[in-house]
Amino acid sequence: MLYHGLRFALAMVPLLVTLTAALPAGAQEPEPPKRNLDEGRINSDPLRGLIINRTITVMGWDFYSNFSQVWQALYPDSQATMTVIERPTAQYGSEIWISYLNQTVFHTFMSPARSRAKDQSREVVQVVKENIDIINAQRQFIQSADLGPEEM
Repeated sequence: MLYHGLRFALAMVPLLVTLTAALPAGAQEPEPPKRNLDEGRINSDPLRGLIINRTITVMGWDFYSNFSQVWQALYPDSQATMTVIERPTAQYGSEIWISYLNQTVFHTFMSPARSRAKDQSREVVQVVKENIDIINAQRQFIQSADLGPEEM
């Protein structure tokens, strides 16, 4: 097996030499642009627009999946990264909240009836969008030397 792999590698050497010789003189691969690490911003997240699921129960999963489907249908170019969090309780059903930039943009208690999760998740999309827009507007217009942009 090793012999055949070595034969293949040796057979490829003339092909590589031919391809290298065909390149114009002085042609090199372009270097990637050099980036200064100090240029980075806390806000420059390459994974924007995610809706993170931190639900536990089947009802929470129903809420999350319906919410994310409606959100993606209405706002496909959204750059908002949100987290849907659920905490099941014996007395109230499930406590569900949606956070954006470490701020709660929606909070509710849902009864254990799974049929209500689908309807409620569709209603929540507009409330969450309005609250995210308010947070983003505040971050643009409020400048404080004491607080960083992630702390607003």
